[in-house]
Amino acid sequence: MNAPVNPASDAWTTPLDQLDPSHPARFQDHSMWPYFERLRREAPVHHSTTSPLFGPYWSVTKYKDIMAVEVNHRQFSSDSGHGGISIRDRPKDLRLPMFIAMDPPRHDEQRKVVQPIVAPGNLAKLEGIIRERAGRILDGLPRGETFNWVEHVSIELTVQMLATLFDFPFEDRRKLSFWSDCATAVPEAGGFIDSEEKREQVFAECLAYFTELWNQRVNAEPRPDLISMLAHGEATRTMSPREYLGNLILLIVGGNDTTRNSISGGVLFLNQTPGEYAKLRANPGLIESMVPEIIRYQTPLAHMRRTAVEDVELGGQRIRAGDKVVMWYISGNRDPEAIEEPERFIIDRKRPRQHLSFGFGIHRCVGNRLAELQLKILWEEILRRFERVEVVGEPKRVFSSFIHGITDLPVRIPA
Repeated sequence: MNAPVNPASDAWTTPLDQLDPSHPARFQDHSMWPYFERLRREAPVHHSTTSPLFGPYWSVTKYKDIMAVEVNHRQFSSDSGHGGISIRDRPKDLRLPMFIAMDPPRHDEQRKVVQPIVAPGNLAKLEGIIRERAGRILDGLPRGETFNWVEHVSIELTVQMLATLFDFPFEDRRKLSFWSDCATAVPEAGGFIDSEEKREQVFAECLAYFTELWNQRVNAEPRPDLISMLAHGEATRTMSPREYLGNLILLIVGGNDTTRNSISGGVLFLNQTPGEYAKLRANPGLIESMVPEIIRYQTPLAHMRRTAVEDVELGGQRIRAGDKVVMWYISGNRDPEAIEEPERFIIDRKRPRQHLSFGFGIHRCVGNRLAELQLKILWEEILRRFERVEVVGEPKRVFSSFIHGITDLPVRIPA
């Protein structure tokens, strides 16, 4: 399904009241950038009434305004009962309760249950596992021939980590990436998930599989994996099946998309900026600052949504109770008022962690340090093995204005 109105070249000439940056086709062909640039300049808090897919919504495009919404969870709700965290409105009976789509105190209570999985002590235990797996994956890659980096590296490393966190049967690990893709797929893309009914069928399969694992863990001593934590956690052990499914989907997507798409994006960005690639090879210590810069520049989740629960003023605009408010992280991460030279990929940026890709405040990504750790280790192992990973074709991107992702990245490792 093509964008219904003006191509990117018309971003500056479309009447402002008709500007709609949200169509997934813009993110698939990367034509959304001038729309966000114009909104940051002319209407940082902008009301769109013409979106054919998503209905009326407010766009918040500047870093400081996004931060203001992020920290104001009293007036801007994440709760699934109000619509949840995505620009797409799902029917009420199909919405999934999950702790990111809850407000305090329920959010805080449920988040606390899974927090230990990414505590510093546990990350230290995972480091050796990640390094061994990254090395094995890289050593198995073909030399001197073209292959899809996303399929062979980004997805594989990510699902192996997810399987470990869930203590999920390792031989079935690709089910995790399949369920993640189905959860975030846009029916209009014409892929496997072509309707909400099809999505619910996949969700039912996912829930059935995880219910067996829950029953095993709930009747055993508590263990340090996510399912056992949920089964024994005071705030989660009496969850309804639907809420269990919601939290599973949150943890699967959260553990999958940020890392997977940043692994792919890093290879792409270094190929687009050969000077930065040379800088990295000359000084591998720059991996520390490069990793958060990759995550900023990729912005794996393009937006998060809130719903105003009372009338509120933001950026000089009056937002009414019930209005949908979309925080465009992908725009805030390119805001020159907050980030110096934001359009450039700079691996030795002075403040590389100043970005919005993980969100901010109480909903800041629970696994952010684990995502950074996986990227750091992977790049250390890449530099030990390869002079370079060459991108040899155009990337293919996800048809989505929520997941900012790459599905295909053709690369070649010189023999």
